[in-house]
Amino acid sequence: MPQPVAALYLLMVVSLSLTAGCAAASAAPPPAASASSSVVADTAGLRMVLENATRGYTGIVGVSVRNLETGQTLSIRGAETFPSASLVKVGVLVALLEEVNAGRMRMDEPITMIARDRVGGSGILKHMASGYGMTVEEAAWMMITLSDNTATNLLLDKLDIRTMWEKMESLGLPHTKIHSKTFRRATSVAMDSSVKYGLGVATPDETVQLFTLLHRGRAVSPALDSVALEMLRANQDNAKLVRWLPAGVRVAHKSGDVDRARNDCGILYGPATPVALCVMTRDNQDTSYAPDNAANLLIARIGREVFRHFNPGVELPPLPR
Repeated sequence: MPQPVAALYLLMVVSLSLTAGCAAASAAPPPAASASSSVVADTAGLRMVLENATRGYTGIVGVSVRNLETGQTLSIRGAETFPSASLVKVGVLVALLEEVNAGRMRMDEPITMIARDRVGGSGILKHMASGYGMTVEEAAWMMITLSDNTATNLLLDKLDIRTMWEKMESLGLPHTKIHSKTFRRATSVAMDSSVKYGLGVATPDETVQLFTLLHRGRAVSPALDSVALEMLRANQDNAKLVRWLPAGVRVAHKSGDVDRARNDCGILYGPATPVALCVMTRDNQDTSYAPDNAANLLIARIGREVFRHFNPGVELPPLPR
């Protein structure tokens, strides 16, 4: 992408995101649905639907579901560890906001990218010239909405990898860890785990718990958790979890893709009840990066089925032929 075009696109994304983020910073998390709208759904029935959806899939699938109003849960291989890929950036964001909450970092702190900071993969900063400047907040928006790898590394330079570990462990999430900077394996603080899992590791159950804490304002603080959810609602990946949901349904989510692992996890804000959902895959036979990658389609199907189960009165759009 030519640099002037990239810069214009970045300005549009960040300015729109920051406008929303400023409003969210002083707002409480979205209120829970009233008791009168509570949906007590049959999770045994949903389990059968999901097991049928995953039957015959050429890979390993983990699913975790939680009704955020009633607390109902469902877990299929939810306690198993999976390569997180960029999904682990949610944990990085939460650790960053904890540092802001503690006064050890500011969202308006400047960051300057130099040429050697640029890494490949997703994001837009790799197209910018050396000396490009931004704030911590802008880098965080890019890390979440565009899954920008360079922005993630710039934040990890300020944050330190083990600070993220400590924050996750303090939340009771001991298996949620980032190992190194993106595309910088030599910076790994756990090389054996890096070799096995790549950038990071997580479980579906722990990821649902992290989104539950964000929803309840208990990951960092109500105001800062609201900022995190606003970023996650602006995520630009529509190929998986949100792919076959009705137009207008809000979803706060983060995905992650590497050759043999594809993930997407977040909160589906249905009219009946908000539901936290995490789908993680590993050992996938289809390693392509096409939109119709088998894991993308499976995650989309699971998202649709979970949404349908907890929102039976909502008409779903027809599936593409």
